Amino acid sequence: MILVTGGAGFIGSNLVRGLNRRGIEDILVVDDLEQGVKHKNLNALRFKDFLDYRDFEARLDSFRSTKFEAIFHQGACSDTTEQNGRFMLRVNYEYSKTLLAFAQGRCPFLYASSASVYGDGKRGFREEEACEEPLNVYAFSKFLFDRHVRTLLPAARTQVAGVRYFNVYGPQENHKGKMASVVFHFHQQLTAGKPLSIFEGSETFRRDFVFVDDAVELNLWLWEHPGVSGIFNCGTGQADSFLALAQATARHYPLARIERIPFPDELRGKYQDYTQADLTALRHAGCAHEFTPLAEGVSAYVALLKQDGGHHRAPQPVHA
Repeated sequence: MILVTGGAGFIGSNLVRGLNRRGIEDILVVDDLEQGVKHKNLNALRFKDFLDYRDFEARLDSFRSTKFEAIFHQGACSDTTEQNGRFMLRVNYEYSKTLLAFAQGRCPFLYASSASVYGDGKRGFREEEACEEPLNVYAFSKFLFDRHVRTLLPAARTQVAGVRYFNVYGPQENHKGKMASVVFHFHQQLTAGKPLSIFEGSETFRRDFVFVDDAVELNLWLWEHPGVSGIFNCGTGQADSFLALAQATARHYPLARIERIPFPDELRGKYQDYTQADLTALRHAGCAHEFTPLAEGVSAYVALLKQDGGHHRAPQPVHA
């Protein structure tokens, strides 16, 4: 059996889909459905069972005899504006430590880290603490768990690998609301007959935008290479401006126009205006995966947004 936490969420549900495409259905999805609309992310997926993450933790001892082939820990509070540090550390840090301890010596543990730990990026984007300076408590929770992992790696008995996501976009993120990708919000604006809104200065705000299928492939590559442990950036290695992203999206909507709006005061000093993944460690580990170019990823995502509202509908074919 494979365990996917956050399996009803954005990256987690796409990961379950990726496993399905490899013919794997013996999957335990752990998440919560307090936000009931997330069930739409599961409609087209094949898995053995679903369990609330709190119930899973409470019943963890009952799973000690279960043979897990891997734990993909994607579950987290990903709201970067959340200010409740107690809640954030309980969900993102303490729960992650519990799962890692459960996995050690039992199965590979692949988990979601975040490029938010790099802060303003002025120190670079290498997977080392010298580059890390979290700007909010979400980023701090990820930073803290990465630091915990680093202390355990030298004595780890089974694979432990963190996937440090940059700006991931793609299908199945509808439930994320304000935390959904810019492409999703662009689509919502344009289909409502509104202009596509970007902040003033967006030609200078540049981020490493990653198509979700690439995040899935990197997780699966790591699982297929159990000798590889560590923390690895998941990004294209290229920084594109928000203006370029807006233009790449707008070209799929005949009547689209781009409008600049003032930069919000509440985001000043808390906003990553530049990210670009350093892929040196990933390439050194032997991963040669080619990431999807921005225009290609946006085109594929927009097509699904227009056709099915951004959710995968039909079960995916099994790869031979």
